[in-house]
Amino acid sequence: MLGIDIGGSGIKGAPVDTKAGELVEDRLRIPTPEPSSPPAVAKVVKSIRAHFGWTGPVGVTFPGVVVDGVVRTAANVDPSWVGVDAARLFGEATVLNDADAAGLAEMSFGCGRGHEGTVLVLTFGTGIGSALFIDGVLVPNTELGHLELHGKDAEHRASSRVREDHEMSWDKWGERVEEYLKHVEMLFSPALIVIGGGVSKKADKFLPHVHIDTPVVPAALLNQAGIIGAAQAAAGLARRAH
Repeated sequence: MLGIDIGGSGIKGAPVDTKAGELVEDRLRIPTPEPSSPPAVAKVVKSIRAHFGWTGPVGVTFPGVVVDGVVRTAANVDPSWVGVDAARLFGEATVLNDADAAGLAEMSFGCGRGHEGTVLVLTFGTGIGSALFIDGVLVPNTELGHLELHGKDAEHRASSRVREDHEMSWDKWGERVEEYLKHVEMLFSPALIVIGGGVSKKADKFLPHVHIDTPVVPAALLNQAGIIGAAQAAAGLARRAH
């Protein structure tokens, strides 16, 4: 199954073995167009499909709330996305929130596998995405990066982009991540928090500076989780259709 992961800075895709949770070809990454309008992004998605010679079903992630294939919010991409039927725009694709997709993959093949109770998968990148699972079942579109901290969206204080834009040291940024995690810990009392997104491969630089009661681990699938989860979602829909 082909999975495509739309992010604020890059759009990545690859065919996925959805039983093993692995990419079966090298992923293709194309920078997210500026402006990231629906037609411009759809053109990139189409080119990724063409690169792999893909004609079958496809799963696509989107950085915002997605309900029945329709985009409801667009915090880190062009605001013209709101109200767009992304499933139709991408050629009858299965479209879901990007963090939800990463969470699905991590719960099936990564650090969340076998965990009962409340598990939070948080992706730190251009913004902060969230996927909330109760006994392995996804609660979609939580968007916990928009919780308020110090009068602003949490992702405007603790996202990976904030660290880069302000040239923050890892320990200083780790303090902000800890502050955010304490907030979600207080709200949800999770059994486990999994940190995903591009920054997950550098977890050794900031996680030692994060001290909360809940176990916090880096995502096992690193930045491939969105692609794998998108393909999983499309495969699940295809199975239900038959």
